[in-house]
Amino acid sequence: MFIIPLGFVARDDVRGRGHSGRIDLPHLIGVGEKVAELLCKEIQLRGLELEIREGGDRLDFFSCECCRHDKLYNVRMATIRPAAVAGSWYPGSAQGLAAAVDRYLARATREVPGDLVALIAPHAGLKYSGPVAAHAYRLLRHRRFDVVILVGPSHFVGFDGVAVVRAGGFETPFGVAPIDADVAEAIAAATPVVREHDAAHRREHSLEMQLPFVQRLAPTASIVPLVMGYQTADTAFALGEALTRALVGRRALVVASTDLSHYHDQATAARLDAVVLDRVSHFDADGLQDVLDRRPDHACGGGPTVAVMRAAKALGARDAVVLERADSGDVSGDKSAVVGYMAAAFGNFEGKLSTTKDTEDTEVQTGRDQV
Repeated sequence: MFIIPLGFVARDDVRGRGHSGRIDLPHLIGVGEKVAELLCKEIQLRGLELEIREGGDRLDFFSCECCRHDKLYNVRMATIRPAAVAGSWYPGSAQGLAAAVDRYLARATREVPGDLVALIAPHAGLKYSGPVAAHAYRLLRHRRFDVVILVGPSHFVGFDGVAVVRAGGFETPFGVAPIDADVAEAIAAATPVVREHDAAHRREHSLEMQLPFVQRLAPTASIVPLVMGYQTADTAFALGEALTRALVGRRALVVASTDLSHYHDQATAARLDAVVLDRVSHFDADGLQDVLDRRPDHACGGGPTVAVMRAAKALGARDAVVLERADSGDVSGDKSAVVGYMAAAFGNFEGKLSTTKDTEDTEVQTGRDQV
């Protein structure tokens, strides 16, 4: 606990204006015991407020002392990120969300036996991306993971590196998905590109859209949320190496959250998306990075995808399979400006993979921002 010393003048900005709450010891002489006690507690609370303000995003956990009359309560508060798009991008109730997720999972029939290391899944509104994401997350059935590492792009905040939330949890209608603090710390310790930057997570949907499937199919798993800022090759490579070092020996699943091309006509989108699908199916992370260097709009989460592919291979995965590819026009019926989606898996797989294509989803939802 940071305590403001008696006689200390706190500065409230860089221009050095004095804090109006200066308190000196002589001012307390002669004051009744209870009043003095309350004043001291007020000083402590002001000190806590200053600590929180100065700490900013660096504080994931803090202890606050709350006073009511002569009672002092110690409160330990974890950072819980509230859902940003529940009720708009996906159903806002647990019952409605479960029904939607289960409906999409029921239509995904592909079997991929063997050891699963990583997935690629899209992050658009659930009615658009859910039919595709279900192909990836269906593979969690009959598999157990202790922690799921979610890596997605930042859509709202530009910054260098990768933003991690070290502790607390992410909330959805299913409840709070707890963050694995030990794994988050291990990833952050493995590279300086990973740091805390809470603003990057506040409105971001790329990770939140994975949670309904993760919580439905791996309800006991914890998560580590990672949002990538500027998607440079150096950042993608550094994150891939950090994931490898931090996850060796752990029962972890790594998920890259990405959509493909945005707002081209269906034919153009199919050509652009085919380039990414080819690199993914060949498990060629470096080749994908070359594609993204020439044309970043192939995939909004290209950097996270490269990082996850590199980590998956370093963690022992040898096989890659593209499970499904679709676009928003398959749901909306509008093929003039579509967003592409894909589902893929990496691991050590057995036998011949099923190539059964699910029945296309025909539900329509308007709202281009969710596409």
